[in-house]
Amino acid sequence: MYAAELEIEKALPEMAKMAHLPKLKEVFHEHHKETKQQIKRLEAIAEELGMTLSPHKCDAIHGILVEGKKLLKEKYLPEVRDAALIVSAQRVEHYEMAVYGVLKSFAKHLKLDHVVKILQESSKEEGHADKKLNEIAEGTLFTTGVNAKALKRQSA
Repeated sequence: MYAAELEIEKALPEMAKMAHLPKLKEVFHEHHKETKQQIKRLEAIAEELGMTLSPHKCDAIHGILVEGKKLLKEKYLPEVRDAALIVSAQRVEHYEMAVYGVLKSFAKHLKLDHVVKILQESSKEEGHADKKLNEIAEGTLFTTGVNAKALKRQSA
């Protein structure tokens, strides 16, 4: 997870720069700050457990991010680009939620309650980021989301 978070932390500013919608840029910037905190939490857990973290490559996240970068090299309308960014970001969020869930289960099994609480913070942030991305994609009660706008513009 440490290697994944390091790679994500590098990708988020680039994703924010590519986003068209101000709210999407804001979500990426906000999650970038959270990701830095998540890295610090993982480092604190490792220190507490006497472990050494090595920033090796996380093949899963690397693959998701590379796939997203390929997608974003295409010339799309702004709404379609934002929809593609949301797809890429949600793939990352879902991976993170799954891994943090497993890490929490391991920590519970090992009776590391303090570690469970720390991991829960990061897990909760990932869930909130995913929810915010969904809200942008689907829209709210008073607006249509990026997905509807992208579909409308692409088919026009």
